[in-house]
Amino acid sequence: MQDEATSAPPPARARPNLAAVAALAGVSASTASLAFSGAGPVSATTRAKVLAAAEQLNYAGPDPRAQSLRRGRSGIVGVVMEDRLRDAFRDPVNIAMLDGISDELGTASLGLLLLTEPGQGGVDLSIAPMDAVILVGCSTQLDKAVVVFRQRGIPVVAIEAEPMPDVLAIDLDNRDATARAARHVRQLGHERVALVTLPLEPSHARGVLTAEREAASTAYTVRERIRGAREVFPGVTGVVASASLVEEGLIAGRELLSSADRPTAIIAQSDLLALGVIRAAEERGIRVPQDLSVVGFDGVRIEGADAYELTTLVQPSVAKGRAAGRAIVELLEGGTPAPSGFRSELRIGNTTAAAPR
Repeated sequence: MQDEATSAPPPARARPNLAAVAALAGVSASTASLAFSGAGPVSATTRAKVLAAAEQLNYAGPDPRAQSLRRGRSGIVGVVMEDRLRDAFRDPVNIAMLDGISDELGTASLGLLLLTEPGQGGVDLSIAPMDAVILVGCSTQLDKAVVVFRQRGIPVVAIEAEPMPDVLAIDLDNRDATARAARHVRQLGHERVALVTLPLEPSHARGVLTAEREAASTAYTVRERIRGAREVFPGVTGVVASASLVEEGLIAGRELLSSADRPTAIIAQSDLLALGVIRAAEERGIRVPQDLSVVGFDGVRIEGADAYELTTLVQPSVAKGRAAGRAIVELLEGGTPAPSGFRSELRIGNTTAAAPR
């Protein structure tokens, strides 16, 4: 029988601390701390001695948890997205915005924590560690997240959100941009026009764009884009997709193009949806743009869409992310940043043409 004393696991080695490093380097603990942080007047020789002692003791640096407690901050900024992350990262717009956000936060040594909204199975927003938060995307339930963060006293920046108290807005000209695209379609002579919209409500249910669903919608960006189209085509309707995905555009396109009185032009609320519509047209032998004009929104490069240069509204996704990141940094430094607004540009491609006779 094995001796219990010999079978017991060896005691865990204590984590080396800053005091031990300071003692080995022959400096005070405060000097050692400054050597690690680079925030004080420490000579290169002293810093080298401290770092050499740290290497000898296998000391990686001050415990970030202790630093957070002393500062009263986590050094983390939350980025909340409505979609499940595996879907969110299929949309180039989200990736571009995150690039812009991370570029700005990185200059302030702030970390990024990606979260999903309530109901998507993510981390509880009421306890997630963060100093500030950015709400991203064409969300249908930003108001719920904002309530949580207000209760926590956390600064909030929202990209494309309905105006809300205590929330700094990063806006896009969704309504005006869509109206410009609709005017382009009108100038080409199209009268039978339909929309493919992003989700209208948290359920992300597909279906016909009805007046009742529109009135009950909580998706500000989607409503603004619909209103823009209605400035030119007052009675325009269409279908609602469940996400900004090519597959969803394909489903929507099949529905719209199966009717005898099918539209001659479709305005989609994202480039991914627009590409799906084009694929639905190809299935039915409907030529784009000779038989059907298609307009998107975003101005992103989509893999597998090389045959088309989409007519679309090009939005400055990276710039929006940078503006949100800069605003967060300023808020955390005690500043009062101003809201930002961005404009989309209509890019005419080869997916729109004169209405068929």
